[in-house]
Amino acid sequence: QVQLVESGGGLVQAGASLNLSCETSGITFHYYHFGWFRQAPGKEREFVAAIDWKKSETSYSDSAKGRFTISRDNTEKTAYLRMSSLKTEDTAVYYCTSDKSFSTIQTSPTYWGQGTQVTVSS
Repeated sequence: QVQLVESGGGLVQAGASLNLSCETSGITFHYYHFGWFRQAPGKEREFVAAIDWKKSETSYSDSAKGRFTISRDNTEKTAYLRMSSLKTEDTAVYYCTSDKSFSTIQTSPTYWGQGTQVTVSS
């Protein structure tokens, strides 16, 4: 059974940084691409970032570019999202995702975690 478990969310002030982690089980980690989506209250889920299995390619949404960094540790079977210069509009539930297709990981990933809440106050 595939499990993606996010952690690291919380309440921070605008301008602060936060590191999210995604621990995995039930999949051969290095065969999969990983990504992050988020969903703000009253809005649809949106793509945030993705990293391919070789760690050679990344993709970011316009809102994440320059502020967020996605990474992965194939030994620890964990994916990460480092978020800096956080804004109030970054407030959302953040979901870890996984898929074997690098295009699909950015649109409709197969596997999803339960999400972790990130709240940025002004």
